[in-house]
Amino acid sequence: MSATGLVQRGWSRIGVGTRAVAVADRDALGTTARIVAWPPANLPALLSVVDAELAELDAQASRFRADSEISLLHATGTSRVSAGLADAIRTALAAAAWTGGRCDPTVGGALINLGYDRDFAAIEPDGTPLPRHARADWRAVRLRANELTLPEGLLLDLGATAKGLGADRAAAAAYARADEGGVLVSLGGDLAVAGRPPAGGWPVLIADEHQQVRSARNLASPGQGAAAESEIAQQIRFSRGGLATSSVTCRRWVRAGRTMHHIIDPRTGMPADGPWRTVTVAAATCAEANAAATAAIVAGDQAPGWLALHGLPARLISHDGQISRTPGWPEAEDGPVRPPNRSWLAARMGTDQ
Repeated sequence: MSATGLVQRGWSRIGVGTRAVAVADRDALGTTARIVAWPPANLPALLSVVDAELAELDAQASRFRADSEISLLHATGTSRVSAGLADAIRTALAAAAWTGGRCDPTVGGALINLGYDRDFAAIEPDGTPLPRHARADWRAVRLRANELTLPEGLLLDLGATAKGLGADRAAAAAYARADEGGVLVSLGGDLAVAGRPPAGGWPVLIADEHQQVRSARNLASPGQGAAAESEIAQQIRFSRGGLATSSVTCRRWVRAGRTMHHIIDPRTGMPADGPWRTVTVAAATCAEANAAATAAIVAGDQAPGWLALHGLPARLISHDGQISRTPGWPEAEDGPVRPPNRSWLAARMGTDQ
């Protein structure tokens, strides 16, 4: 496909200083989607596959679309959901159980109370007083096959797992189409890989926040702006599973004179206020890494121990810029990160919630 054809479909071809892979990205799901393919000739055929997966997830799980399935569920109380949304909700409930409720998909009401009730780019400062704390209780949600029971007053927000799930779905579907080589899909820097990686693994630049700036240095995901050139940035090599970053330095807004961010502590209904500003985790899937990174921000001082207990390589950056690592995360630049093959989420998804 020509560069013109890519642009017409919303994708832009990205030069990365090598002909060994082909890279393209586009705006999607409120962030930047990127696909990396090798051999590079596979790329054109994979774009429509990734488009379809992302469009389906957006139509199922976006609470910023009035016509999405989850918005209609909240508006009408519909109890039967599609197989795709059931899978997304089941993943979120499994993540809640696995993280001890730190990653809770019922914080939708709390986010709306704090002003995150529309696409992030449309949020403006709001000086009105905060309403009462909206309760979150994932245990009250019941899902049996495609039948959902959502108690009145509970609103779902799948942000802590849906982006990772989207990367997993898109990478698997793209590789099924390619049937050779390897593919990496990144959504805002949260990424999943499938197939065989390039020699040495996919190079991924880990920085301190998700400013979506394209970078030639980093094949795998969008660069993170000025932070990408700081001492905090680290390039690693990644060959399987998923990788995700949660940060309180992005998606910030002002409500009632206070600066808010989007990672909610379900116990308080307020933004988490622990010691970490950014956490990056590698896991068997991107959805799992996504959930673990969010849970680590909420867990605070307990996060390194909890991550190590589950064998998850992770890199945690404190508010004063100190870097902590769990076993399996390299100190050296360009070092390999090898997540466990075992999926903790998969073990909890065998039965309905």
